[in-house]
Amino acid sequence: MPEPALFVEHLRKTYASVVAVDDLSFQVERGEIFGLLGPNGAGKTTTIRILMDIFKPDSGAVRVLGGPPGAARRRVGYLPEERGLYRTLKVTDCLIYLGQLKGMDRANAARRAAQLLERVELSEWGKRKVEELSRGMQQKVQLAASVIHDPELIILDEPFQGLDPVNTDMVRGLIRELRGQGKTIVLSAHEMSLVEMLCERIALIHHGRAVLNGRLADIKQQFSPNAIEISPPLPVEGWPGVAHVAHTDGRQRVTLDPGTQPRDLLRQIFDRGLSLDRFERATATLDEIFVTVVKGDTRP
Repeated sequence: MPEPALFVEHLRKTYASVVAVDDLSFQVERGEIFGLLGPNGAGKTTTIRILMDIFKPDSGAVRVLGGPPGAARRRVGYLPEERGLYRTLKVTDCLIYLGQLKGMDRANAARRAAQLLERVELSEWGKRKVEELSRGMQQKVQLAASVIHDPELIILDEPFQGLDPVNTDMVRGLIRELRGQGKTIVLSAHEMSLVEMLCERIALIHHGRAVLNGRLADIKQQFSPNAIEISPPLPVEGWPGVAHVAHTDGRQRVTLDPGTQPRDLLRQIFDRGLSLDRFERATATLDEIFVTVVKGDTRP
């Protein structure tokens, strides 16, 4: 069995009196899209910079593609939260230069730059200076720069930043394409709905520690409320066992009292002769889980 793409064990990093990463452990399997999540200041960026060999940890073990972080640098693509483009260079020249820094020869870098600019719908902007592009366009160029050298592992820190819905959908499709090519992708983002669409497993970091770590489906099951989603909406307010009723986006969510089972509600609906198109157990969204865990974790 191959070694994980990323292996992090008991990682710790401090700045003076501030503990940025505190006994953090997780691993990322090869070929998966993994979500590295957390509120601002949780330690995500510090962790990523350790993985990229920009920072050194105080203690703990880190292995990237089977070796120390620095040894794998040319096999890793990195999209930083802060843009790392040369603003006065033409877009194509900037991509070629960044490809050469990753060990590509100029001809291959130029060929790959043209392919990627076409994929992110910026072919006609290749001869323009980076500084002439909009924020969203620069983000797409930055993404192209992170994969120009065909890396095995791709670390994306806020890849959807500054993108409109159309380009967000395009980048999401590109991430899935990369995964389909066998790449391993670590995704750090604040858009929980996008993380939910893309990631199989996640680690949620708070105060530098992993407060959730595992398969997203299992985590959602763990936090599932005792609630049912039904349609069409029914007049269930005040029924025995019904604690709360909410209507969102045309859906009706019925939260049940502790001890009340979904079949108890279903029996009442049938007994009243009401018809149903949809009746299924509600699951917590990643947004709801994120808020619940972060607000409930009060460790210093």
